Amino acid sequence: MTRLLPVLALLLSLTVPASAETKLPVITSFSILADFVRQVGGDKVSVTSLVGPDSDVHVYTPTPHDAKEVGAAKLLIVNGLGLEGWLPRLQQASGSRAPIITATAGITPRKRGSEADPHAWQSVGNAQVYVTNIRDALVAVDPADAETFKANAERYLAELTALDREVRAEIDKIPAERRKVISTHDAFGYFADAYGVAFIAPLGVSTETEPSARDVAEIIRQVKKTGIPAVFLENFNDDRLVGRIAAETGAKIGGTLYSDALSAENGPVPTYIALVRHNIRALTSALVR
Repeated sequence: MTRLLPVLALLLSLTVPASAETKLPVITSFSILADFVRQVGGDKVSVTSLVGPDSDVHVYTPTPHDAKEVGAAKLLIVNGLGLEGWLPRLQQASGSRAPIITATAGITPRKRGSEADPHAWQSVGNAQVYVTNIRDALVAVDPADAETFKANAERYLAELTALDREVRAEIDKIPAERRKVISTHDAFGYFADAYGVAFIAPLGVSTETEPSARDVAEIIRQVKKTGIPAVFLENFNDDRLVGRIAAETGAKIGGTLYSDALSAENGPVPTYIALVRHNIRALTSALVR
């Protein structure tokens, strides 16, 4: 009987599908994309985010370890719209030939001057475009698991549709004249366009830029003139600038908004849906009388 055990083990191993033995290795540029991939890929994928939780994708510097990770991946998913300026040199260093999918394909970008605003995920409607592109990319790379990817995407897209309705219902609770805030950098333009809350930011689209003293003075003047009721921090930015604006204008510090990164898994926003819900709760708490 004992002689049969190795033979039985071999036969059993041959009946296990290849997709159950190994997961599709996928690299994403930052944590929000990683969550989208996990939602669609489920247990068929292994996802690594180059820029982790509570970290700033704008100022990311690739490491040799990152190049190794990218080199081993079968699929690389990025945001595009100028967010990952470091990507070409990372790809060259990795030697990767994996397909690169731009998750924002099909989205009309907002413009800030001559530059595209890369923060398209801040509109839940745009997030659905991300998910559709990711679904199609996973199906193309791993057609054996296509039905799983399609079913997961359909479920998640329905959740996002419900989330969009939820956001709109919460915004309706805010008086129209109070739908204006200060945020740390210009990351919420797509949210503003979709849901009708005006955001004024001392920083530009990228956190690599620094506001001049004149810029800050102009924002303080504008807050005083228009009566902007609240200023918000972001989860990875220095809070001193917003604190100064609040101190000099009397505007309320409304809490922390999550813009370019999720929190750690045990934090307040480990998923995209949690991020949107956190932000809308923070906004309504500060702006509803």
